[in-house]
Amino acid sequence: VQLQASGGLVQAGDSLRLSCAVSGRTDNIYFTGWFRQAPGKEREFVATILWSGGNTVYSDSVKGRFTISSGNGKNLVYLQMNYLKSEDTAVYYCASRSSGATDWNYWGRGTQVTVSS
Repeated sequence: VQLQASGGLVQAGDSLRLSCAVSGRTDNIYFTGWFRQAPGKEREFVATILWSGGNTVYSDSVKGRFTISSGNGKNLVYLQMNYLKSEDTAVYYCASRSSGATDWNYWGRGTQVTVSS
């Protein structure tokens, strides 16, 4: 499974949608999700969704501002980010977890999101 995402540079209060293209053997994917790592901090969970859609879960820091969705039959996962804050600045990673896996086992390369205040 390969994952590739795209990010960007925005101002505080703006919106940005991240897209993650998933390729390879996708039939065994159970969850997909987004994580982020800010400078000097550990990587943290942002949001997750069932590969088939639904059962979304969010971290408290993004709940109500971010929305994760899957691509309606296309091998895409989105993260709609609204009301962005400077503390959302990080490298964002999309990831997938296969059925039966005990942890996230496929990771994209990461994409930089910079929110200027």
